[in-house]
Amino acid sequence: MGRKLIAPLNYLYRQLRPFLFSRDAEKMHDRMLSSVEIFSKLPGFHSLLRSQFFYENPLLRTQLFVKNITNPIGLAAGFDKDGRIHPSLFALGFGFVEIGTVTPRPQEGNPRPRLFRLKEDQAVINRMGFNNQGACKMAERLNTNRLKIKPADTHIFECSKDYHANIASGMLGINIGKNHDTAIDKASEDYVSALSTLYPFAEYFTLNISSPNTENLRKLQKKEALRILLDSVCAKRDKLDKNFSRKTPLLVKLAPDTDEESLENTSRVIQEFSIQGLIASNTTVERTKLKSKFQTETGGLSGKPLQKKSTAMIRNLFAELGKGIPIIGVGGIFNGADAYEKIKAGAAAVQIYTALIYEGPGIVLKVKAELANLLKKDGYKSVSEAIGTDH
Repeated sequence: MGRKLIAPLNYLYRQLRPFLFSRDAEKMHDRMLSSVEIFSKLPGFHSLLRSQFFYENPLLRTQLFVKNITNPIGLAAGFDKDGRIHPSLFALGFGFVEIGTVTPRPQEGNPRPRLFRLKEDQAVINRMGFNNQGACKMAERLNTNRLKIKPADTHIFECSKDYHANIASGMLGINIGKNHDTAIDKASEDYVSALSTLYPFAEYFTLNISSPNTENLRKLQKKEALRILLDSVCAKRDKLDKNFSRKTPLLVKLAPDTDEESLENTSRVIQEFSIQGLIASNTTVERTKLKSKFQTETGGLSGKPLQKKSTAMIRNLFAELGKGIPIIGVGGIFNGADAYEKIKAGAAAVQIYTALIYEGPGIVLKVKAELANLLKKDGYKSVSEAIGTDH
C-alpha cells in the first residue's frame, strides 16, 4: 500500500506542483488536458496509469442507479468539460467520471482570468461560465464507428444496446447546462437539446441548475421553474429510453447557498418526477474565514471551505428523502475520512475535484484506501451499509 501511495507519477506531480502553481491556473489546466490527450494515444499509457494507481477493495463495491461500480469515488464535472481525457481519468481508479458542463452550442464563457487557486485555503474560485465546445463536438469525440446520425433528426443517434459496456471501465456521466444567451424561460429547450444530442454516450445525465456563474441559472431551482424544466427533460428522456430499451438516470445538481425551507421545497418538487439522484453540492458564493489574496474574486468557491456546508446539505436532504433518491456528495473531500463523513451523512457516493488539483493523481487511491480502512474498522461489510448511519 505504501509503495502505491508514493507512486512515481504522483511523486513527479508533487515535485512539479510549485512550478505549476506559479503559472496561470486555467492555462496550466488546458496544457494538462492537451498533454494527457497526446499521451493517451501512446500504446500502454492507460496500462501505466493503472499500474501506478490501481487499488480496489471489495468493501468499496457498491451499486449506483442500479449499476454495480467498483468504488463510490467519482470525479466531479468541470475538470474535463469536453470529454477529452475521461478514459485516462478512469485509469486513475475513479468508479465514475462526470464530464461537462456542456451546452447545446459552443460558448467562450466569461472573460479571463476566471480561475484562481486559493493555496492557503486549499480551495479554488472559478467563474468560468460554462466554457465548452458544445454538445455536437462532444458527441463527435465520444462517437464510434457503431453510431450513425439519423437523417431525420440530427440530435438523435442510433446505437447498439451494448454500447455502454464499451464506453470506459466505469460509469460515465454527462453534466448539461443552458447557453448563457438562452432566456431562462426557454432553458428547458437547451437541456432537452443537449440530452438528445448526447443521449447514447451517458450512463447518467446531471442537470446543472446551480452554477453561480451563469446569470439567473439558479432561478431554475425555484418551484415552478423547476417543474417546467423537469417535466420537459423527463419526458424527452422517457421517450428516448422507450425507443432504445434503456433506463437513463437523471440527476439534479443543487446549490449550497440555499436555506433549509427552500431546499425542502426543491426536494419536494423533485420527488414529483422520475429523478434518480441529487448532487450536493455545487460551488458556493459564500466567503468566510479565507486567507488567500484571491478571496474577494467573484465566482464559485470549491475545496476545503465548502466541506462542512455541503455535508450539512447532504444531511438535510437525506433526512427528507432517505435512501429513496441517492445523493452524491461533493465539496472539500481530501481524504478517506472526508468521504466517510459525507457517506455517513447520507451520500451514496462522492465526487472530488479540487483535491485532485492540490494532491495530484494519487488522491484517488489515497481516498479509496483510507475509506476502506475506516469501513473495516467500524465493522461494515460494504460501503452501502454506512450510508446515512449518522441519522
